[in-house]
Amino acid sequence: MLGRIGAVAFVRSLWRLLRGRPRVPPSLKDNQTLRVILDRRSVRRFLRKEILEDVFAALLEAGRLAPSTVNLQTWSFAAFTAASWQERFGSPLPFDAPRAVVVLADTHRVRQAFEAFPQSPLVEHTVAVMNASLAAMNMTVAAEALGLSSVMLSETGRSGLLDAGHLKERLALPDGVIPIMTIVFGYPRGGRPPMPPKLPLEAICFDGAYRETDPAVMKDWLAQMKAGYKASHPLSSLQAQLEQYASKIGAAEADLQAMVFGESALSSVTLDEQE
Repeated sequence: MLGRIGAVAFVRSLWRLLRGRPRVPPSLKDNQTLRVILDRRSVRRFLRKEILEDVFAALLEAGRLAPSTVNLQTWSFAAFTAASWQERFGSPLPFDAPRAVVVLADTHRVRQAFEAFPQSPLVEHTVAVMNASLAAMNMTVAAEALGLSSVMLSETGRSGLLDAGHLKERLALPDGVIPIMTIVFGYPRGGRPPMPPKLPLEAICFDGAYRETDPAVMKDWLAQMKAGYKASHPLSSLQAQLEQYASKIGAAEADLQAMVFGESALSSVTLDEQE
C-alpha cells in the first residue's frame, strides 16, 4: 500500500505523465505525415474486426521497402492471422489482435549470394537487427496511416527476443535467421493511450562530446514510468515486469549467443576459458 507521501508522489508523477505532449513547431502542426508519426501509440486492446488483405499487404510492402545497409535487406517477415498463429503456437494471438508479423533479422538469405561480413558475426548480426528494426518501424507507421494500431512484443506470449530459441524451433528457422520482435496489428478499441514518459530532447541529444544526463531528469522519468505502469496494471508493478524479464534473460542470452556466433564458436570459447 502507498503511504501518504508515496500517494502524493504517485499522483504528481501520473499528472506529469498525462500532460506529456509531442513538441511540434507551430509551422508544422498541420503536417499529416508528421502527425501520424508523433501520434503513434502502442495499443493492447483491439476491436473484433478483420484487417482486409490489401491493407495487410500494404503493411508488408512498407516493410519490404524500408532502407537497409548497402540495400542488403537482411530481414524476413513471418505473417500470421489469428487462426494460423493459434495453429502454429497453440495459443491465441496476444491481445486478441487479428494479425501479426514476426520480424526476423535474416543473414541466411544474403549468404546465398555472397558473404557480406566474413569473419565478423557481431557486425553482421548488428546490421541485420538494425535493418529489420527499420522495416518494423516502417510497418508500424504504415499501420497508423491506414487507421490501424499496433504494439511491438519482445516477451508477451513468447513472441519476441526473449524467446528467440522457442521461435526458432516453432518457425523452423535456419542458422542466420533470428527473431527480433512480433508486431500485432488491429483496429484500436477505446481511446488513444496517453504518450508514455519520454525523456526531453536535451537529455538525449548533444552537439559535440557526449553529455551526461541530469540524474534528477532520470529520477523523474523513472517515477513517471512506475506511476504509468501502476495505473495501467493495478495488480502489478514495473518492478514485477522487470523481474519477469530478468527470469528469462539467462536462457535468452544463451540462445542468442548460439544463434549469432554458432555452437562451434561457443564451444571453442568455453574450452579456452577452461584452459
